[in-house]
Amino acid sequence: MTDISIFNLEMTDRSQLKPKHDANGLTVVEVKIKQYQFNRFLYQFVGAAWEWTDKLALSDSQWQEYSEADNLHLFVAYKDGAPAGYFELQQQDDATVEIMYFGLGERFIGKGFGGYLLTQAIEQAWSLPNTRRVWVHTCSLDHPSALQNYQARGFSLFRTDTEPRTNPAAV
Repeated sequence: MTDISIFNLEMTDRSQLKPKHDANGLTVVEVKIKQYQFNRFLYQFVGAAWEWTDKLALSDSQWQEYSEADNLHLFVAYKDGAPAGYFELQQQDDATVEIMYFGLGERFIGKGFGGYLLTQAIEQAWSLPNTRRVWVHTCSLDHPSALQNYQARGFSLFRTDTEPRTNPAAV
């Protein structure tokens, strides 16, 4: 089994953002009424194709604690009324915002939405109070263009880790 490479990327100044402004009809909305079931749906909707399994075993109460925390912000992308993707931003104690989850549903990949959605995630992260750093991680199981998209938007790689892949269904 192939090891998994985990790429940690950061942006330490808003000016590093290289935005993509063409929305191609995508609308991004902040979810103001927190409902853990919606976060779980989006996690499975986007993550199933990329073996996102780290949260699948969480109980309802664990999902609720994570999703409805005051420091977590959910944004959903829609195309023609259908959910197309999402991102979650988590404010951390050290003036850092982590893009916890980011992605598009399978039907919306390859249609020019990724750069715009990531631009929205970065802009929203920088707009949160006292943000001094935005970071994200991706891995070799994610879409082959994920790392390239992060770097194209201005993120810099600061660490790469390798983990053994002992079970193909576990990340």
